[in-house]
Amino acid sequence: MNMPFYVSPEQVMKDRADYARKGIARGRSLVALECAAGVLIVADNGSRTLSKISEIYDRVAFAAVGKYNEFQMLRVAGVRHADLKGYSYSREDVSAKELANAYAQTLGQVFTHEMKPYEVELLVAEVGHADDDHAEMYHLFYDGVVIDERRFAVLGGMTEQITEALEAEYTDGMALGDALKLGAKVLGTDGQSLAADQLEVALLDRSRPRRAFRRIKNAELEGLLG
Repeated sequence: MNMPFYVSPEQVMKDRADYARKGIARGRSLVALECAAGVLIVADNGSRTLSKISEIYDRVAFAAVGKYNEFQMLRVAGVRHADLKGYSYSREDVSAKELANAYAQTLGQVFTHEMKPYEVELLVAEVGHADDDHAEMYHLFYDGVVIDERRFAVLGGMTEQITEALEAEYTDGMALGDALKLGAKVLGTDGQSLAADQLEVALLDRSRPRRAFRRIKNAELEGLLG
């Protein structure tokens, strides 16, 4: 009788984590910054049609890096979850914290019990209204770990380098244009900022009365960068 091949649980978890990190590192990074206007999300993404940043609900946004088909599946699940809860109870009951907890459970379950983990990192952000400086950003990792970020968040494979640059240059209450220029700068390489056609940008605008999410593109994006 052949003995089954044994691998320790610690080694299995380590191999899955290494696999997920390598997959995420192959993608391009993304940053989110609190600014005077709300929460600005800037992604290194030259595609005109494949988005890393999306609206989930009235004042909640979703952003992700990693394997496109996997984070799109999670995005759609989040939209359905938010719509169902908002319809069944109240629109005010839908929150970034609650969505982040749901995503954390899904990612943790897949990481622990499935053969292959999701190769994704997620950001769920929420902004308050014009008379409220309240903003929340939840950074979720491939294994279900959640971090409550403050001031800024960095997702992707170059987190240490980008975080160091943001810590040196970020200031609280930045104007929208300054925050966008900083995002384009830290996502660039060799000291060169990314151009408008290399960026995907969206803002959770706290001045908007209900649906805070809006995309910044074309002439507005070029003007803010220029």
